[in-house]
Amino acid sequence: MPLVDLSAPIRPDPPEYPDVLRTDVAFEDHASGAAAIQTLFGVGPELLRDREGWATDTFTRLGTHNTTHVDAPWHYNSTIDGVRAQTIDELPLEWFHAPGVVIDATDRADGEALGAADLEERTPRELEPLDIVLVHTGRDAFYEQPDYIARGPGVTAEGTRWLHERGVRVMGIDAWGWDAPLNLQAERAKAEQRPGIFWEAHQCARAYSQIERLVNLGQLPPQGFTVSCFPLRLIGGSAAPARVVAHVG
Repeated sequence: MPLVDLSAPIRPDPPEYPDVLRTDVAFEDHASGAAAIQTLFGVGPELLRDREGWATDTFTRLGTHNTTHVDAPWHYNSTIDGVRAQTIDELPLEWFHAPGVVIDATDRADGEALGAADLEERTPRELEPLDIVLVHTGRDAFYEQPDYIARGPGVTAEGTRWLHERGVRVMGIDAWGWDAPLNLQAERAKAEQRPGIFWEAHQCARAYSQIERLVNLGQLPPQGFTVSCFPLRLIGGSAAPARVVAHVG
């Protein structure tokens, strides 16, 4: 069964990245590990193979939304229909291992969000409850670019509700976010001076999860694969990183 890795690599970001978006990792080599072992246990480097200890790595900055990740309903609002929204650790595991379908949106311009009719027209088969729907935009090609955040068509609130009504609880996209680019939504929201424009799909009052910042959706067939996307079990988290993999065949 071929496996396709749909997760972006995690690496330290360049120094010009803003703090809210950046990931920083401190790497310690084998010599540092040997020094730590001597401090902790009194075992000198002469008692270690090749005088080397363990190599370790420490995330000094890693936002739960700063790489390929799964959002929880708590990320969108504190309540949904008057009930406290679920955090990432409270979601059913069944949501995160299920048949997948790919919706091709590579022809859509940045900000040209997909509504219900677009999704229905492009869905390769009738959706079943708990299917995982992945929107292929091709914007993963810009993952390392500074303007990645401003790319992607996005999905509307109407489109998100349409998927939810068909039993979909996990939906993903290979762009920075599920919504249309936030800079475009911000311009429109300020011009029209009303809520429901900025972050509209996120705040569509539905309990569901998004996978954002996927890669390699172009390697998948439209259907006939299974997605595994288990998020880390972060108690109280609004999201968590996930290693997202497609099992094809």
